[in-house]
Amino acid sequence: MRLAFMGSPDFAVPALRALHGAGHEIACVYAQPARPAGRGQKETPCPVHRAALELGLPVRTPARVKRDTAEHAAFAALDLDAAVVAAYGLILPKAMLDAPRRGCLNIHASLLPRWRGAGPIQAAILAGDAETGITIMRMEEGLDTGPMLLRAAVPIGPRATTPEIHDALASLGATLILRALAEDPAATPQPEQGVTYAPKIAKEDGRLDWTQPAAALDRRVRALNPWPGCFFAHGDETIRVLAAEPAEGAGAPGTVLDAAPTVACGEGALRLLRLQRAGRAAMDAEAFLRGYALRPGELLG
Repeated sequence: MRLAFMGSPDFAVPALRALHGAGHEIACVYAQPARPAGRGQKETPCPVHRAALELGLPVRTPARVKRDTAEHAAFAALDLDAAVVAAYGLILPKAMLDAPRRGCLNIHASLLPRWRGAGPIQAAILAGDAETGITIMRMEEGLDTGPMLLRAAVPIGPRATTPEIHDALASLGATLILRALAEDPAATPQPEQGVTYAPKIAKEDGRLDWTQPAAALDRRVRALNPWPGCFFAHGDETIRVLAAEPAEGAGAPGTVLDAAPTVACGEGALRLLRLQRAGRAAMDAEAFLRGYALRPGELLG
């Protein structure tokens, strides 16, 4: 088929490579514009842009498309059978949604209608869901409201992290989009019951609130690393928590209970396994505490 591919982050790269490898004609790749990154703040193309260049595919990087009628016309002129969208990051207007003959097909990282929106993987882990998955849907103007073509689930294990689920879903999405294009399955409207929304993750979401249950904080650490990362205040320092696990213990929320260190929560306690100071290397807790004191009895912010 003659396709456009629209995506930006690492999540979308396996699908782009799968479509190219399957012999589809990719007329154009759309990706977010290059942005400053790293210590030197050098303009850096996003992962999909870099992958497209490696494959020798033409790339467009419009900063916005919603009201750009020239961009709408350029997209329609591609004469597409379909467009495949995976975490593109821009809202497509009706003029673009309707241009391909088979519409725009979205690879969404949840079992719709649960977790519509920007952060479905993190939301599923934060909520303690037993499973998540991929839904291939035909896009419409609503936020992830379009009819479903294919769905497949993956389990969320008790210690699963966002990077693990992300990679599993990226691979599954690549498999399912090839099936959706080959089989052209009948579209099924999303049920009205069970709709939930996954908001965009903000940096402040990583702040650990010790009054919450330890199980909830454990899920937060597993869901929000590597970005935005979880953290707490200690004196003038902000300490990142890269790994943790629930533990036995009780006390005033935020109290360091032992030298592990284990911290009392609103219910139970959380053992901190991997920590990082600002501007320093991440370390296992034992090595971290050789150079930084978290004393039993202290109250963490």
